[in-house]
Amino acid sequence: MGLLFGFLLPYTMVLNKRVQDRFNDLVFAVPTRVYARPLELAPGTPMTPAALELELTFAGYSSDGHAVVPGSWAKSGSTYLISSRGYAGPDGGELPKRIRVSLSRGQVTSLQDAAGDKPIDVAHLDPARIATVYGPQQEERRIVRLADVPPLLISGLQAVEDRDFKHHIGIDFTAILRASFANLRAGHTVQGGSTLTQQLVRNLFLSRDQNFVRKFNEVLMSMLLEAHYPKDRILQAYVNEVFLGQQGDQAVHGFAAAAEFYFGRRLEDLRPQEIALLVGMVKGPSYYDPRRYPDHALARRNLVLDEFVGTGLITAAQANAAKATPLDIVSNGQLPHNRFPAFMELVRAQITADFDEDALSQGNLSIFTTLDPAAQLYTEQAISTTTANLGKRGDAAQAAGVVVDAPTGSVLAMVGSKVPGDQGFNRAMDARRQIGSTIKPFVYLVALTQPERWNLATQLDDSPISERQPDGSTWTPQNDDNQSHGMVPMVDALAHSWNLASIRLGENVGLPRIKAFLESFGLSGVNPGPSMLIGAIDLAPLQVAQLYEYIAADGHALPLLAVRGVVDGDGKTIKRYQVQSGPGEYQPAVRLVTWAMQQVAIYGTAHSIGDSSLASLHAAGKTGTSNELRDSWFAGFTGQHLAVFWMGRDDNKPSGLFGATGSLRAWQELFRKLPTRPLSTALAPGLEMATVDPASGKRTDAQCEGARSVPVVAGSLSQDSQGCFWQHVEGLFGGGQNNNAPATSSTAPVRD
Repeated sequence: MGLLFGFLLPYTMVLNKRVQDRFNDLVFAVPTRVYARPLELAPGTPMTPAALELELTFAGYSSDGHAVVPGSWAKSGSTYLISSRGYAGPDGGELPKRIRVSLSRGQVTSLQDAAGDKPIDVAHLDPARIATVYGPQQEERRIVRLADVPPLLISGLQAVEDRDFKHHIGIDFTAILRASFANLRAGHTVQGGSTLTQQLVRNLFLSRDQNFVRKFNEVLMSMLLEAHYPKDRILQAYVNEVFLGQQGDQAVHGFAAAAEFYFGRRLEDLRPQEIALLVGMVKGPSYYDPRRYPDHALARRNLVLDEFVGTGLITAAQANAAKATPLDIVSNGQLPHNRFPAFMELVRAQITADFDEDALSQGNLSIFTTLDPAAQLYTEQAISTTTANLGKRGDAAQAAGVVVDAPTGSVLAMVGSKVPGDQGFNRAMDARRQIGSTIKPFVYLVALTQPERWNLATQLDDSPISERQPDGSTWTPQNDDNQSHGMVPMVDALAHSWNLASIRLGENVGLPRIKAFLESFGLSGVNPGPSMLIGAIDLAPLQVAQLYEYIAADGHALPLLAVRGVVDGDGKTIKRYQVQSGPGEYQPAVRLVTWAMQQVAIYGTAHSIGDSSLASLHAAGKTGTSNELRDSWFAGFTGQHLAVFWMGRDDNKPSGLFGATGSLRAWQELFRKLPTRPLSTALAPGLEMATVDPASGKRTDAQCEGARSVPVVAGSLSQDSQGCFWQHVEGLFGGGQNNNAPATSSTAPVRD
């Protein structure tokens, strides 16, 4: 009696308080999950079989030949049957459905609701998880209510682990005796006698030490837990807490997280055989790990199915059908920690004003981003392939790339290293390097905002330059081919990236005007000297993408965004990131520059695009090379995507790469795979085609020597044509001839 009142009673009271305090305040640490954008499918959407299958695989969909279970797909020729999971996001979401998608000629040709074969306008597949922000415990969970758990899992768990759960007081003496007898007969441990309540107590309160004190505490605390809380609350805590696997340092807790980890599906979508496997794994998640030990897992699953039959939960026929199926484990666990570190750095940078690190790691948030998995993976492959093909130059070089949805400014992909997944220096955001001739379209754009003074046929002087600098030195810039080309039409000067003509144009426009225009994009420290005009300005690839987005978005200054919205654990949108597009600025000039950049890809420094199968994209772009071949750049866009690539050495030594021999090749590798819309070749609104005499800047006849047909701002030129009369007069009096037709691809410099 003295022992009871002197020790046991106070000890029980201490444990009782500990149990109640912990269980009353039980809040599971749920990590923040980061998702890609949902894949939109609609008739006319650019899509290839390879890209669609990549998207499905990355999102954890499995090809099972039937596409009945959510998260699965089947293929017949060029038609795909997809059973989507549905999702909820900051823009609403979509319910699960079965859709039939037909592809042809690089796009979606038809989209149907498979339930009734009725055409539908648009469908979205649930976004893939691309990263997880964990707290210090590195525990993966997805909290579910007991009402949302499949009844077979609840009943099956009790049938296998604790048949008397509804009736015992936390410990089951009958089960203990039964297990003791079985173990004694076998000569080793073959059966346990712990209840679900005891297992929960071990997970929540106790260490894994095997000693009498721990076992005594487990029994006493289990009884206290049962005395204070109803069975359904204990069972719900168990369902969310049970340990079911490990991926590196990430522990998988709860059946809902395990359903995603092993099957890539939600808990409520699991089939009997999958429920049986998860229930069976409770006994030993490591020993029955279906990825490491599939034979162990298969045998255990089938044994649990027999238990389900024995307790009347399923029929023998259902069990036999379930046993005939493979394990169907997804190849990669759906617990990405940080698959795309460069992109995730941008995500963090854009949400730090609203969420600090503690809120991210412990907030049970869902962050929905703009990442396009196909664009991201194809960009990584483009960089890896290009650097590998460059041999020794590629071995020494590093690389970065940014891909943007041109109409919206959404960042679809970001690569900060030539090694995919490199967690180190993010060159896409942080490597500021001289951008070379990549700056020139903006010099020309500022000039073209004065259509009464300049148009694309205006002659520019590409003669040698020698200018005295403030420090007394002489600046003598050169063209890349070390030649001067006399008087040249503006469009040719840009297409061939001739430095001397560009410098003279920029100085005539005015350095302060061009500097102010660049600074309007948020750039600071812009070089005020004339070397700015040929790229003596240090920018990161993301900053270059921001500049070019202005042109690709038809004169709309859209900020580049990587986050669409943030949703809390209850599914409520707590932050939405949107850009309201205002009226475009300088659109006639932007459209002229776009047309000129299309000529770059036809006969200029990027003519390898026009010479290839990518000619059908009618892309606009610009190469760039910094002094002494230190940096290789290319920025180019189609009607849907803008992509910027940089290559160079981290030590800033010469890389041996021109824009056209390094980054342009990576751009081409990307667009050989990435489905995209061509850039229109139709005459843009606000422009008209005119045949112009570059020497005079006036309309002329097409048959006149040197005449150029170029788009001009509508109404900027008089409709009167001077014809060829004055050319004949000049010829009679010995005047020079204008012979400035566009250079062919065989004579055009291709290195810049």
